[in-house]
Amino acid sequence: MKITEFSFEAKKTVMNVEFRIALADGNCSLDDTVLIKLHTDAGLIGYGEAQPFRAVTGETIQSVKGFYEVLAPLLIGRSPFELETIHRLMNDVAFGNNAAKAGIDIALYDLCAKAVGLPLYRYLGGSEGTVYTDMTIGINKPKKMAELAKAYVDDGFTMLKVKVGLNDEEDIEAIRLIREAVGPDIELRLDANQGWQVKQTLAVLKAMEPYNIREIEQPVQYHDIAGLRAVRVATDIDVVADESILLPADALRVLKEDACDIVNIKLMKSGGIYQALKINDIAEAAGIPCMVGCMGETALGIAAGAALAAARDNIAYADLDSHNLNDPLPGMQVMFEQKGSAIKLAEVAGLGVSFD
Repeated sequence: MKITEFSFEAKKTVMNVEFRIALADGNCSLDDTVLIKLHTDAGLIGYGEAQPFRAVTGETIQSVKGFYEVLAPLLIGRSPFELETIHRLMNDVAFGNNAAKAGIDIALYDLCAKAVGLPLYRYLGGSEGTVYTDMTIGINKPKKMAELAKAYVDDGFTMLKVKVGLNDEEDIEAIRLIREAVGPDIELRLDANQGWQVKQTLAVLKAMEPYNIREIEQPVQYHDIAGLRAVRVATDIDVVADESILLPADALRVLKEDACDIVNIKLMKSGGIYQALKINDIAEAAGIPCMVGCMGETALGIAAGAALAAARDNIAYADLDSHNLNDPLPGMQVMFEQKGSAIKLAEVAGLGVSFD
């Protein structure tokens, strides 16, 4: 099986809820994505998605498209099973550009799984196709955040991720109201998106002690590994490394410093499944579990992330919810089912995504 055609198209996505985070001055403009199609001489089509976020990967829609224009002729005639070679070719074209590389990588894995007639999660080695995710609440007025939390729990979510990091007093009040709204049994995770300093983190977490917080994600700047470790040492709450870890080398550096309890893998950060598997292997060797998260992907990217999460025992957590924050793309058919926190992957070959 050889790749005969590579096409891509930028799509506008529309968020259906106000969503702010501490990173990038509170603006979360994850409102564009690029969809990829890899055609083959076997009649199979592989689908991928590149969802750039400049504040994390340094990419824009324009840079993704420019990368693909250079890469396209290098893919023609290649087998999708040549993952090592194609990743080397992508790295030769440009350093970084991880979301752009992830789009190609996802399409390659979709093709590989389709070629052998397996759902992607089974092709990756998994046996159980259900993944349990949280639902994320963006920064807003505390009362509004509590209302959203209650609505999500009523919809069947048992875990909530709450964005914090812009205003300490409002963060504390939001968590108080959320805990009051959802009761004692709902798991609460925090994500500061680099919005705090070490002392500030510890002070806010101390104030939130009555509300039973499960974890704090990326409280300090991505480059402050010593600060991340200082938070981990000083609190019993699990510390999650997100923006500090893009590639396998980053995971090795952070874990050598004992700086986190959980590694958040995102396909758009890592350059796709191929590198994400390496990150998980490093974390597993260090005795550290992983989470698979997302940026602003549509259901296509979420299907890929869920397949990865379902395929590895060391991936113990999932934050795969951006498709719930965006209106569905016209013409996209997604075969996984979701009821509350439970994502049930389809027993069809590949990603289980198609287009009208």
